[in-house]
Amino acid sequence: MDKVVNIIEFLLKKLLISLCALIVVAVTWQVFSRYILQSPSSITEELARFTLIWISLFGAAYAYQTNAHLGLDVVTNKFTDSAKKGAEMFRHLVVFAFAVLVMVIGGVYLVDLTMVPAQTSAALQIEIGFIYSAVPVTGVIISVFSVNKIKQAFLLTERA
Repeated sequence: MDKVVNIIEFLLKKLLISLCALIVVAVTWQVFSRYILQSPSSITEELARFTLIWISLFGAAYAYQTNAHLGLDVVTNKFTDSAKKGAEMFRHLVVFAFAVLVMVIGGVYLVDLTMVPAQTSAALQIEIGFIYSAVPVTGVIISVFSVNKIKQAFLLTERA
């Protein structure tokens, strides 16, 4: 399981680097074409918007895996060690439930809703369902990460 998680994390990092480079190029071209060429590009605004959606979703999965997400630990810092482990287990179970119920199941419904009848973006002529497909994919990734974190928390609890 750890090997699969490491591969997903590596690929996610490379995807995020690529998406960040893409959004920088798109926004730079938009500014250049608007102010220097006096002829704004019609596709770069939409491309930047869609790229930002993907960066946000995949970035959230990466942040969850690397424990970089914002967290408030004011209450849990006052817990005993065993209570902290229980709270951590509960946290990962809630994340798993949210990822599966909202992101995977709800995301598949959202993609299906925008694919039939096909909704296309105005400038790029991409089916919106392909853009929204990042939601269930991210949900699956977060689910895998949370199952791994639950397994690790369980093994730590078992050893103690």
